[in-house]
Amino acid sequence: MSRIQQLAKIYGQHIATAWQRTIAGSQRVIMIVYDKELERDILAHKSEFEIVTKQANHDWFEVDVASAFAEWIVAADYSEAYFESPDDLQLKLEAEFTPFVAARIRSVLERDEVTQSSVVAVSGVGALFGFTRVSQVLN
Repeated sequence: MSRIQQLAKIYGQHIATAWQRTIAGSQRVIMIVYDKELERDILAHKSEFEIVTKQANHDWFEVDVASAFAEWIVAADYSEAYFESPDDLQLKLEAEFTPFVAARIRSVLERDEVTQSSVVAVSGVGALFGFTRVSQVLN
């Protein structure tokens, strides 16, 4: 059994347990931690996580934030100037980028078809490294 299959199996066992409805949303976050060398394999086999989620009678919705920085910076005023002077970008990152990523995730969470028993999988968080912290986005 490959490392990805092992992770999917462990995740499947966890996601199949009864969910406590009385805990806060922040306590329902599950992070799948793996070596960075496995990133491509995880992406290629993420359907295994979706399958075990559905087998546990939960809906699966996915949000990929890997391209969030590129989309955000292209839409930013004066984006060309930030490439010339990247230090000037720090304040804008702190004030605007984290809410931008959070809004992307929230847009999926607020869909009508997303219920209390749905799983919203956020992928591509490694691409946020150096720009924001996942914990800040999830807050």
